[in-house]
Amino acid sequence: MVRVLLIEDDPAVAEGLALGLRRQGYTAQVRHSGEEGLTGVAEFDPDLVVLDVMLPGIDGFEVCRRIRQAGTLPVIMLTARDEDMDIVVGLEAGADDYVVKPVQSRVLEARIRAVLRRADSATPAGRREVYGDLTLDRTALTVSKAGRSVPLAPSELRLLLALSAAPGRVFSRGQLLEAVWEHPFLGDSRLVDACVKRLRIKIEDAERPARYIQTVRGFGYRFGPL
Repeated sequence: MVRVLLIEDDPAVAEGLALGLRRQGYTAQVRHSGEEGLTGVAEFDPDLVVLDVMLPGIDGFEVCRRIRQAGTLPVIMLTARDEDMDIVVGLEAGADDYVVKPVQSRVLEARIRAVLRRADSATPAGRREVYGDLTLDRTALTVSKAGRSVPLAPSELRLLLALSAAPGRVFSRGQLLEAVWEHPFLGDSRLVDACVKRLRIKIEDAERPARYIQTVRGFGYRFGPL
């Protein structure tokens, strides 16, 4: 069974979502604070975390950062309102997706399935590619830079693999949103832009312009390398 950890301080919301997920065949546990959530990650060893932004003690943004620092565990953020800043900060902290509350359990379950499918999916071509000091292994699904392993979250890895599958091709944000997150494009490019920002931090050189993931102003992004 897929294990889902819900970190949500509102008991009614948390138990309602947990009950709905259990009816769908998931094993779901609930924690009500950031501290409890981090302990739950260690003790419950979930396959995915659903994480509220507003938590007592350690807030959801910091919880997400700590989860991401420790590995690639998928995280879906819950935001109380469709607030641009909350969503952007959550995505930049490393969240793989976000859902605006109130949310029905079947909607959340669909997003969970999509995130897990992306995390588990293998790429069609198995090969090792070298671009300058960046190496992509499409069989092992690993990335290294200058000989050192680069840990990427599932959405970051899928984005890099999608862009690098066609070097030089310009992908619109809408195309990337559908290819990587399986979302229809409705004018919201925050998932894409935040993921590009995180990915650049990990694979680009801070002291020089972006070499591998280049912005094509007014269109989207393409994979170099320059």
